[in-house]
Amino acid sequence: MMADKSSIPKLTLTENPPVGFHFLVTFLIGGIVPNPLDIRFQKVSGISAEIETTDIREGGENIFRHRLPNHVTYNNLVLERGMVIGSPLKAEFNTAMSSMRFTPSNVLVMLLNENSIPLSSWLFQRAYPAKWSTSDLDANANAVVIDTIELAYTRFQSLSI
Repeated sequence: MMADKSSIPKLTLTENPPVGFHFLVTFLIGGIVPNPLDIRFQKVSGISAEIETTDIREGGENIFRHRLPNHVTYNNLVLERGMVIGSPLKAEFNTAMSSMRFTPSNVLVMLLNENSIPLSSWLFQRAYPAKWSTSDLDANANAVVIDTIELAYTRFQSLSI
């Protein structure tokens, strides 16, 4: 059965594809309320998911195999920013690392256009700190101190805007 042409969404290509330097990261306290202090990041990476597969070889047929989906794995979400003094996020990390008490929160990453309107977004559910590192302190370099935060999470969703 062929679909009616009017029901198929029209694919439009913009003259200027989205750029990756205008974005917003928001930590949602309690899964709902945005944290207004920990929003300025200079780099986001690790937005990826992969379906691991299990290979099953069929008896008598040695020329091919069945690859069945097993489960989804995620990389850590990696956020980089200049060091912030008095950050609630840093206090939460210190609590997690010193007492192994975690308070997972949702994290929303939005790609914005030139008018700061969201083009695409990703929601990372039940994120918690897995690693925190600070750039080298070097008396021979005139550079901003960078904090790198890695978050583990249960799953992420690409949200429609």
